[in-house]
Amino acid sequence: MNIGVVGNPSYRDLQSVLVRLTETAPRLRLTLYAEPSLAHVWPGTPPAPRLLDAAPKLDFLITLGGDGTLLRAARSLNGAKTPILGINLGRVGFLTTATSQTIETALESLVRQSFVTESRLALLPTIVEREGKSRPEPMVLNDAVVHKGGVARVVRMRLVVDGEEVGQYSADGIIVATPTGSTAYSLSAGGPVVLPSVDAIIVTAICPHTLGIRPLVVPPSSTVSIEPVPPWTDQILVSFDGQVGTTMQPGERLLVRRAEHPVCLVRLGGEGFFARMGRKLQWGEPADREGK
Repeated sequence: MNIGVVGNPSYRDLQSVLVRLTETAPRLRLTLYAEPSLAHVWPGTPPAPRLLDAAPKLDFLITLGGDGTLLRAARSLNGAKTPILGINLGRVGFLTTATSQTIETALESLVRQSFVTESRLALLPTIVEREGKSRPEPMVLNDAVVHKGGVARVVRMRLVVDGEEVGQYSADGIIVATPTGSTAYSLSAGGPVVLPSVDAIIVTAICPHTLGIRPLVVPPSSTVSIEPVPPWTDQILVSFDGQVGTTMQPGERLLVRRAEHPVCLVRLGGEGFFARMGRKLQWGEPADREGK
């Protein structure tokens, strides 16, 4: 079984987790392939592991870190259907399903096929230039965000869904999120919680400068267009999953559509979405969370 390994070297526990991973792999007949950035912390002699870039077809991809590491790994798959097993080394790890303490059990579950998978809708953003040429951007699992660079100030943007203008928004930015991303930046901006099993796209304004703007939930087949309105077209940025980004020039617009292929997440144990919400995001009244 071929396993890809993606990790965040900034976590202090990473090397000890890699030691346990490399010690467990031979017993379970797992062949590990690591991303190049892990070579300097990879245990063993010689220290350089088999590199992920040279891996054959992967059966699974393991992420060692937090949700950010998992999001980066999902983008790196670029539409491949490889299931992702997230092992949390961080604080929240809402998308992950195992911890550093349960890594051996998690690997054994993969070998025994004792797990379920969740299909997560992803988005494909595209920048349309003034001349009409399209510039594809990275696939996102959480969100694409149009916002102002430089000093903190509102920007005016035209929002269009499936060719119909919704209106012009004066806000700090606009978030276009997946159901997975509904519990991330969109939630902090006042957007709704959308269960991962629901196919939908969420549009949430960031600090809108009016009481009349509310979040939208649109069908997954929708095309969402965001175009900055002059003279608010300077220093416009687009962020993808809060990790990578690009600039938008005057006259350009962002189109966001559903990606052709979803992202597949491995889920271990019987914990449901709302139990995970209560435990990791403090959902519900304090009395409801006792004992969780």
